[in-house]
Amino acid sequence: MTRTLVRDVAAHVGQTVTIQGWLHKKRLLGGLNFITLRDRSGLGQTLIESKDELEKLRGLQIGTVLALTGMVVADERAPGGAELHEVMVEVLVPVTHESPVEIDKPLSHQSENLDTLFNTRVIGLRNIQEASIFKIQAGIKEAVRQYLHSLEFTEFNSPKLLPEATEGGAEVFKLDYFGKEATLAQSAQFYKQIMVGVFERAYEINPTYRAELSATTRHMTEFLHIDAEIGFVTFQELLTIVGGLVQVVSASIWTTHEAELERLNATPVKLAVEIPQLPLAHIHELYSKATGENSIGEKDMRPDEERWICEYAKKNLGSEAVFVVDWPVSEMKFYHRKNADNPDFAERADLIFRGVEIATISMRENRYDVLLDQLKTIAGGNPEADGFKYYLQAFQYGLPVHGGFGMGLERLTQKIIGLANVKEASLFPRDINRLTP
Repeated sequence: MTRTLVRDVAAHVGQTVTIQGWLHKKRLLGGLNFITLRDRSGLGQTLIESKDELEKLRGLQIGTVLALTGMVVADERAPGGAELHEVMVEVLVPVTHESPVEIDKPLSHQSENLDTLFNTRVIGLRNIQEASIFKIQAGIKEAVRQYLHSLEFTEFNSPKLLPEATEGGAEVFKLDYFGKEATLAQSAQFYKQIMVGVFERAYEINPTYRAELSATTRHMTEFLHIDAEIGFVTFQELLTIVGGLVQVVSASIWTTHEAELERLNATPVKLAVEIPQLPLAHIHELYSKATGENSIGEKDMRPDEERWICEYAKKNLGSEAVFVVDWPVSEMKFYHRKNADNPDFAERADLIFRGVEIATISMRENRYDVLLDQLKTIAGGNPEADGFKYYLQAFQYGLPVHGGFGMGLERLTQKIIGLANVKEASLFPRDINRLTP
């Protein structure tokens, strides 16, 4: 008999159908024995009345792969409003090992239980609640793609094995590459700028690696980055595009994944029509005055300051996201562009969303001679080094004014859902203590 997905069972009341999936839960109540089956569409309930059919399940555990054939009976108490009666059981793949986690109940995400959550990830992801996180993440990724494609971006994929730490710093993973030293990419920065000369508007969603010695709720050593670059753009146009992405994704995900979001007790995102822009120095003043914790003069934002400014913006500006602008030029990367009207600042912004930075946005220096000077003076880089000379070729042969952004997919997912730790939004998280599963 042709397989029927459990979500479609209710459309076949009075008919005999076969469903296939994993044994999700058993409730043996004497004469009433209910079996819950899970397939890709959800959960289906069956009533097994025959002792002979029930005997086929003796000693079998959650996760056993089954085919259940029976008559569809309407019952509003059952998932989907219908269940199978007069069921015949076929065991496709028996499981005799007891599951390490109870996948039919919500799994604990308390900080003290995260190690257990991740150590049992292979089976725990079969939990409906856990799977919901990554269905939502897939929906977010798809919404990002649709938004960028609507603006005529072209998707590409850049290499993650590089000859050196081209963006500077010690936060790189080094490895032997056939007798040479290679590093894992810190971002797609150089490649996405190169691709401006090809597509004008380009993006990728790919892994990024950072050897950060940080054990926090916001850091991982491997994560997914939404990297985009745009030619012929002004700084304000760039902020409008990034703001539009967050607005579109935050709204559309509730249209496509409302059931999963509600299952996780997520709340809709509140954003202003135009995401507010606040200078870094002004945020320091507001925060210092409100909390008594002096951050005036600091060149970055404290984690608690990021949380505070989002609470402030939600209450006073009607937005759970803010752009932090007017960053000091002393903190800029060599490829950033200085503000032409005020060279003390770089044309850069950070997007703070629900208490954490999820994106860095900046205009890039496209003038070859200026870029060359900044490479030498800011990064101490050698233009003839393999990590730089091919990147510089793109500018020698013509790149327009351009800018772009990098946004963490896991952080975006975390904040849309309301998770406490970014690792909860990673299928198999990697940090300073974890390389498995």
